[in-house]
Amino acid sequence: MEKGPEPLGEILSRLFTARGWGRRQERLRLEQAWVQAIGESGAGQTQVGGLRRGVLEVVVGNAVLMQELAHFRKRQLIEELRRRLPRLPITDLRFRGGVIKEQEGPSPGPSADANRTDAL
Repeated sequence: MEKGPEPLGEILSRLFTARGWGRRQERLRLEQAWVQAIGESGAGQTQVGGLRRGVLEVVVGNAVLMQELAHFRKRQLIEELRRRLPRLPITDLRFRGGVIKEQEGPSPGPSADANRTDAL
């Protein structure tokens, strides 16, 4: 038996799956939702890791911020992520310390104030 033409949606779906484009789009949406949930100041000091079994790992480059997120903002962040990404099963956040990779351009050198001794 000869099949008729396939619907374009099915062909595109297989192509997206084969090329991993769906996962990349999902990752981009997750990263954008994280930035919106935590705000610009926190986004520069954190980086989204993996999402496994509903647990989103977040790398935090600042120990004080990590404590704040883990103890005071965790519930609010989970609720915000669930609201922004209703299809993703986010049940928990796990924070770990680490080095945050620069997202834009080279990092600036030390500021002039860092070398001043009279600022102490």
